[in-house]
Amino acid sequence: MFKRLKPAVNRKWLILLSGLIWSGAGILLVRIAVKWMVNLETAQNLIIVTTGLLLGGAISYFGFSKIAQKNIYRIKGLSEKTCVFAFQKWHSYLLIVFMMTMGIMMRTSGLIPKPLLAPVYIGIGFALFSSSILYYKQIN
Repeated sequence: MFKRLKPAVNRKWLILLSGLIWSGAGILLVRIAVKWMVNLETAQNLIIVTTGLLLGGAISYFGFSKIAQKNIYRIKGLSEKTCVFAFQKWHSYLLIVFMMTMGIMMRTSGLIPKPLLAPVYIGIGFALFSSSILYYKQIN
Protein backbone atom coordinates (compact mmCIF):
# COMPACT_ATOMS: atom_id res chain seq x y z
CA MET A 1 0.00 0.00 0.00
CA PHE A 2 2.79 2.47 0.88
CA LYS A 3 4.49 1.90 -2.48
CA ARG A 4 1.41 3.25 -4.22
CA LEU A 5 1.48 6.38 -2.04
CA LYS A 6 5.18 7.04 -2.65
CA PRO A 7 5.52 9.82 -5.26
CA ALA A 8 8.03 8.12 -7.56
CA VAL A 9 9.60 9.90 -10.51
CA ASN A 10 12.35 9.25 -13.03
CA ARG A 11 15.91 10.17 -11.98
CA LYS A 12 16.04 12.88 -14.64
CA TRP A 13 13.17 14.64 -12.87
CA LEU A 14 15.10 14.48 -9.59
CA ILE A 15 18.08 16.16 -11.22
CA LEU A 16 15.86 18.83 -12.75
CA LEU A 17 14.05 19.36 -9.45
CA SER A 18 17.37 19.78 -7.64
CA GLY A 19 18.52 22.36 -10.16
CA LEU A 20 15.26 24.27 -9.96
CA ILE A 21 15.30 24.35 -6.17
CA TRP A 22 18.94 25.49 -6.04
CA SER A 23 18.27 28.15 -8.71
CA GLY A 24 15.09 29.31 -6.99
CA ALA A 25 16.75 29.59 -3.59
CA GLY A 26 19.67 31.47 -5.12
CA ILE A 27 17.40 33.94 -6.90
CA LEU A 28 15.35 34.44 -3.73
CA LEU A 29 18.43 35.27 -1.64
CA VAL A 30 19.79 37.72 -4.22
CA ARG A 31 16.36 39.34 -4.51
CA ILE A 32 16.21 39.87 -0.73
CA ALA A 33 19.67 41.45 -0.76
CA VAL A 34 18.79 43.74 -3.66
CA LYS A 35 15.75 45.03 -1.73
CA TRP A 36 18.08 46.04 1.11
CA MET A 37 20.33 47.92 -1.31
CA VAL A 38 17.69 50.17 -2.92
CA ASN A 39 18.35 53.23 -0.73
CA LEU A 40 22.14 52.90 -0.59
CA GLU A 41 24.69 54.95 -2.48
CA THR A 42 26.08 53.60 -5.76
CA ALA A 43 29.55 53.10 -4.23
CA GLN A 44 28.08 51.07 -1.36
CA ASN A 45 26.11 48.93 -3.78
CA LEU A 46 29.21 48.34 -5.89
CA ILE A 47 31.15 47.17 -2.83
CA ILE A 48 28.28 44.94 -1.69
CA VAL A 49 27.80 43.33 -5.12
CA THR A 50 31.54 42.86 -5.72
CA THR A 51 32.04 41.34 -2.28
CA GLY A 52 28.98 39.12 -2.73
CA LEU A 53 30.09 37.85 -6.13
CA LEU A 54 33.63 37.12 -4.90
CA LEU A 55 32.24 35.35 -1.85
CA GLY A 56 29.74 33.48 -4.02
CA GLY A 57 32.44 32.35 -6.43
CA ALA A 58 34.46 30.93 -3.55
CA ILE A 59 31.42 29.27 -1.95
CA SER A 60 30.45 27.76 -5.29
CA TYR A 61 33.93 26.55 -6.19
CA PHE A 62 34.96 25.19 -2.80
CA GLY A 63 31.58 24.05 -1.48
CA PHE A 64 28.32 24.02 -3.39
CA SER A 65 29.64 22.69 -6.69
CA LYS A 66 31.14 19.72 -4.86
CA ILE A 67 27.83 19.11 -3.06
CA ALA A 68 25.95 19.34 -6.36
CA GLN A 69 28.34 16.83 -8.00
CA LYS A 70 27.86 14.42 -5.09
CA ASN A 71 24.08 14.80 -5.34
CA ILE A 72 24.16 14.19 -9.09
CA TYR A 73 26.32 11.09 -8.66
CA ARG A 74 24.03 9.81 -5.89
CA ILE A 75 20.86 10.46 -7.90
CA LYS A 76 22.30 8.67 -10.95
CA GLY A 77 22.91 5.64 -8.73
CA LEU A 78 19.28 5.45 -7.60
CA SER A 79 16.74 3.13 -9.20
CA GLU A 80 15.10 4.45 -12.37
CA LYS A 81 11.91 5.38 -10.50
CA THR A 82 12.48 6.71 -7.02
CA CYS A 83 10.80 8.92 -4.45
CA VAL A 84 10.61 12.58 -5.47
CA PHE A 85 12.04 13.62 -2.08
CA ALA A 86 15.24 11.65 -2.74
CA PHE A 87 16.79 14.61 -4.57
CA GLN A 88 18.50 15.31 -1.22
CA LYS A 89 19.82 12.96 1.42
CA TRP A 90 17.58 12.94 4.48
CA HIS A 91 20.18 14.64 6.66
CA SER A 92 20.54 17.41 4.08
CA TYR A 93 16.97 18.42 4.89
CA LEU A 94 18.12 19.06 8.47
CA LEU A 95 20.95 21.26 7.20
CA ILE A 96 18.51 23.17 4.97
CA VAL A 97 16.16 23.81 7.90
CA PHE A 98 19.11 24.97 10.03
CA MET A 99 20.39 27.32 7.32
CA MET A 100 16.94 28.76 6.69
CA THR A 101 16.38 29.30 10.41
CA MET A 102 19.74 31.04 10.80
CA GLY A 103 19.05 33.22 7.76
CA ILE A 104 15.63 34.24 9.06
CA MET A 105 17.03 34.94 12.53
CA MET A 106 19.87 37.09 11.17
CA ARG A 107 17.51 38.94 8.88
CA THR A 108 14.79 39.63 11.44
CA SER A 109 16.77 40.10 14.67
CA GLY A 110 18.27 43.43 13.67
CA LEU A 111 21.58 42.44 15.29
CA ILE A 112 23.38 42.57 11.96
CA PRO A 113 22.71 45.58 9.73
CA LYS A 114 21.20 44.62 6.37
CA PRO A 115 24.04 46.25 4.35
CA LEU A 116 26.42 43.80 6.09
CA LEU A 117 24.11 40.87 5.42
CA ALA A 118 23.58 41.76 1.76
CA PRO A 119 26.99 40.48 0.54
CA VAL A 120 26.41 37.20 2.38
CA TYR A 121 22.97 36.78 0.83
CA ILE A 122 24.31 37.69 -2.62
CA GLY A 123 27.24 35.31 -2.12
CA ILE A 124 25.16 32.33 -1.06
CA GLY A 125 22.51 33.13 -3.67
CA PHE A 126 25.07 33.41 -6.45
CA ALA A 127 26.77 30.20 -5.31
CA LEU A 128 23.48 28.30 -5.28
CA PHE A 129 22.48 29.59 -8.69
CA SER A 130 25.84 28.99 -10.36
CA SER A 131 26.10 25.51 -8.85
CA SER A 132 22.57 24.70 -10.04
CA ILE A 133 23.89 24.84 -13.61
CA LEU A 134 25.71 21.56 -12.91
CA TYR A 135 22.32 19.87 -12.49
CA TYR A 136 21.00 21.26 -15.78
CA LYS A 137 24.07 20.01 -17.64
CA GLN A 138 23.17 16.46 -16.59
CA ILE A 139 19.72 16.49 -18.12
CA ASN A 140 19.74 14.75 -21.48
